[in-house]
Amino acid sequence: MRPMRRSLEAGLLATLMAALAILFGRPPLLGATVTIGALLLARQYWFLRTLSETVGSLSVEQKPQLTGTHTGDSADITFAVSRAPTPLALELEPGLPTAVTVDSNTTAEPTLELEPGTPNAERTVPVTCHVTGRHTFDPARLTATDGWFRETLPVGPTPTMLIEPRGPRNVHVGSGGDHIALAQGQHASDRRGSGLVPTELREYVPSDTADRIDWKATARLGTPHVREYRTETDRPTLLVVDHRTTLATGPPDETELDYLRETALAVATSARRFGDPLGLLTVGDDGTTTRIDPAVEPAQYRRIRQQLLDLEPTTAEPHRSSIGGDGGSTTGSSNIDDVDLRYEHEPTDARSALRALERNDATDFERTLRPFYATRRTYRERFVSEPLYRSLQTVLNTQEREPWTILCTDDSEPTKLRKTIRLVREHGNRVLVLLAPRVLFESESLADLDRTYDRYLSFEEFRRSLDRIDGVTTLEVAPGDRLATVLADGRDRARTTASGGHH
Repeated sequence: MRPMRRSLEAGLLATLMAALAILFGRPPLLGATVTIGALLLARQYWFLRTLSETVGSLSVEQKPQLTGTHTGDSADITFAVSRAPTPLALELEPGLPTAVTVDSNTTAEPTLELEPGTPNAERTVPVTCHVTGRHTFDPARLTATDGWFRETLPVGPTPTMLIEPRGPRNVHVGSGGDHIALAQGQHASDRRGSGLVPTELREYVPSDTADRIDWKATARLGTPHVREYRTETDRPTLLVVDHRTTLATGPPDETELDYLRETALAVATSARRFGDPLGLLTVGDDGTTTRIDPAVEPAQYRRIRQQLLDLEPTTAEPHRSSIGGDGGSTTGSSNIDDVDLRYEHEPTDARSALRALERNDATDFERTLRPFYATRRTYRERFVSEPLYRSLQTVLNTQEREPWTILCTDDSEPTKLRKTIRLVREHGNRVLVLLAPRVLFESESLADLDRTYDRYLSFEEFRRSLDRIDGVTTLEVAPGDRLATVLADGRDRARTTASGGHH
């Protein structure tokens, strides 16, 4: 508690009168000093008692209208205070988190003032936060005064706000413009054993344990019988996220990586809900940047989520082959498809014969073939050095169980992507490809809708070609509103063409 100006002046007056009484020997002045001091003590007692009653009847609210928002977005916070009638003047300063700032373009002050006799006050203030995370409010600071004394104390609740990174909105996952919901959970296997789903009843054999006998069926049929059940398996999932330079295509906070990240986070959330073992592999321009093998511990899911939130496109120059140009077109092709990479691990007689071309004593015919062999080797070596292929190859060679592989990437290098998918299938793994069509992320995509639609059709043809590979499902991940605009233009153009042909 601090004395106000009136109290200080009264105290100074009492001190002065006491000094005069002693200096001039006037006892009545001492009586006045005692009277002023007693009045100050009585006023102080009244203030403290009134303050206690006021705080007891006080209701303070700090309420964010949205408990969750994104960095840089404006959010309204309502501050309110109500009290029983009291002669004290109150001032309430909200306990904003350190990372939250009041928008500079607002004229409303976050502080509430209640004059004596005013029962309540309320104010809504727009704020912005540029720091991700969960932010907790401090208690509001209540300052009360009666003109003589002043006291400040914390009051009210301490709510929290969750600030998430800015990211894409209206995320579309589907095929050919049709939305598809991703699902995760328990998966029926082809194995028989203990479980929940009965499949068949068979006669008991000596190798069966007694606890597997179905006694009701045994009593009914007269001979021991065993009930078989279909087991349910938790499918280990390997989430592979490509964050190479090419994935930076798109507006700020709405790049290909941002959309793929949102989809990957949804997969991780679903895996946690159903208890599927989840692992993460992130790949940059220079190769593997994160590897987390599948597991089901709660800390595992939190770690994967944080890794995904922290993921940014790498800045190194991507590895590109200068031969056969993979380019950005999804319809281009290269004779790299004719190279069988399996002989990298399985030497053949043909490979041994080709090695003979490297001998110094090669014949004229062999020297003629050498340039073609050199080109073949360049394809192989440069492709095997591709970071996405190399990272997956390393992981799959060390996995004890065959995980369901979910690959998040774009269509910037279609030939290499197809080879990478085939690599995963060679290991027996089923593959879900979440593919971002680059054409829908380029800044000029809506400037020429006809050209964008034609390029999207090329992408869709490529996506379907991947989807036709056995054990592979390929879905597009794109801005839903932009995709809808492009498809609407295509339908309008088709109707116009049909109408012109009819007439």
